Amino acid sequence: MAYSISKPLTFAAFMALGLAGCNNSSETAIDATPADGATTEAAANPNGTLQKIKDSGTIVVGYRDSSIPFSYIADDPNQPMGYAHDLEMKVVEAVKQKLNMPDLNVRYNLITSQTRIPLVQNGTVDFECGSTTNNEERQKQVAFSNGFFEIGTRLLTKVDSGINDFEDLKGKTLVTTAGTTSERYIRQYNDEKKMDTDIISAKDHGEGFLMLENGRADAFMMDDVLLAGEKAKAKNPDEWAIVGTPQSFEIYGCMMRKDDPEFKAVVDEALTNVFSSGEINAIYDKWFLNPIPPKNVNMNFEMSDNLKALIAAPHDSAQPKVAVAQ
Repeated sequence: MAYSISKPLTFAAFMALGLAGCNNSSETAIDATPADGATTEAAANPNGTLQKIKDSGTIVVGYRDSSIPFSYIADDPNQPMGYAHDLEMKVVEAVKQKLNMPDLNVRYNLITSQTRIPLVQNGTVDFECGSTTNNEERQKQVAFSNGFFEIGTRLLTKVDSGINDFEDLKGKTLVTTAGTTSERYIRQYNDEKKMDTDIISAKDHGEGFLMLENGRADAFMMDDVLLAGEKAKAKNPDEWAIVGTPQSFEIYGCMMRKDDPEFKAVVDEALTNVFSSGEINAIYDKWFLNPIPPKNVNMNFEMSDNLKALIAAPHDSAQPKVAVAQ
């Protein structure tokens, strides 16, 4: 079985994570950018994703390079890792069994917040499990699995910044990640509340925190668990605090093409089996309650009541069934 990365990590991304390492790929790289006018895979391949995978002998898996601890690159630039990545590999194993293809090749394709939907739609990526929020707008474009995480959107700032909640952003500079639900929310909030906040959009979470760390922004808005990941890898984590009343509760799900119930059923069953067997607890503890690469820091992010409820009663709704401020 061959594993390959479709796009090399940029030098800037390496420096953001402070990493090094290399590995050889056994497959030809594929373009991480959709071609202009590309059609959706549902239209190009009416037999669906499973048939596409069977015919090609390869499953193409989307990954993020800085969504700690969900999907990111650490010591080996050719090997994504993380909580969501582990679940993604459970889906890959389920596909192998479904197709009776134990030697199925796995190809990793880099995605970002801005490219993930078009790359799934046009067939470049078969599916991705990272830190993608399931919402009604996105459901018009792609399909989602049952949820595997629930977050609240909050702020990361210096302990002595004087920012304790969103109302304290008035006249300040805020960074958030481009193409995320947080970006859309904070721009609307800024307009409605007339906050006069200068909003900067970073290309990814790593760049967002770098802007915060370098003083270009006073606060970083994002999903609370992603903020905890950035805080954990900081030079001095104690300098930073996650603050603010959650502005929304959102569910992460694996994303795939629409109108492909057979493939979605395989993905959902793979996740449900991990949940019902209790294996999810060990996977969660590995990434949120133990030291993790690249700096072997512990996020100390306890499983929320919201996530426990989601695991107990899986669903693919865009709206959380439970919303408990914690």
